[in-house]
Amino acid sequence: MSETAIAWPRKTREIHNHHMDSTVWNDFLFRNDDVIVATYAKSGTTWTQQIVGQLVFQGDGAIAIHEISPWLDLRIMPPDTRAALAAQTHRRIIKTHLPVDALVLSPEARYLYIGRDGRDVLWSLYNHHANANQLWYDALNDTPGRVGPPIERPDPDIRSYFRTWLERDGHPFWSYWENVASWWAARDLPNVRLVHFDRLKADLAGEMRAIADFLQIDIPAERWPTLVTHCTFDYMKSHAEQMAPLGGAIFEGGAKTFINKGVNGRWRDVLSSEESAAYEAAALEKLGPDCARWLATGEGA
Repeated sequence: MSETAIAWPRKTREIHNHHMDSTVWNDFLFRNDDVIVATYAKSGTTWTQQIVGQLVFQGDGAIAIHEISPWLDLRIMPPDTRAALAAQTHRRIIKTHLPVDALVLSPEARYLYIGRDGRDVLWSLYNHHANANQLWYDALNDTPGRVGPPIERPDPDIRSYFRTWLERDGHPFWSYWENVASWWAARDLPNVRLVHFDRLKADLAGEMRAIADFLQIDIPAERWPTLVTHCTFDYMKSHAEQMAPLGGAIFEGGAKTFINKGVNGRWRDVLSSEESAAYEAAALEKLGPDCARWLATGEGA
């Protein structure tokens, strides 16, 4: 299919909340080799940023990914964020948590969307929310320009937190189903690649090679072992200050709290069979069988 025949998605709405300001993309000046790392949240975002950073910089262990790869649509980013991106001479790596229809999608940039079972997302999200410190709340709630209600402290009962998140579609953050569905619908675009947390866990080296191919990055054979090591959970945990936003200053316990467990299935011994079934029924209803299967297993994209 020629590029002119492709039906490129168009932005149809803005999203504003305690975290997001989607208007930042409206006049963003893309480069033709930009890499956009997209997720709902807590789905392997930082992991994939680290993978792309290690590919771009050929395994340089000194790269602090949180310093060079901003969450552009986070409304509390420093005012010089876009200028800092414009000044970067290397290939740029930019993070977003927006659905496709609230994003300006460039035909020249490359997009990696990472999926993860929503129950695993929720467990990671709860850790993130429960360990956020007062600086996190002050920044999100008190920075001028917030649209909508503030974000409050989380329910101390994780099962109740899960039920609220499921019944109110992502509350107190943003819609999970809309985010996943929008990127699934864009999966056949030539500059979009779906990645799955489970596949990264099962075959990190193989998935990294596939991502390198998609981004058209050549890595000398002798560099691959170092690159893969730098993207393992143990390495990232031991170098958490290079990974976590603000070096972990917004979390109780610092950066190592942000790089938490890196595992799936913690919900299995906590959720009831009825709660888990309610999630699976919602996934099927909101996403359809093919996308729901991919989200649960990483297969079929």
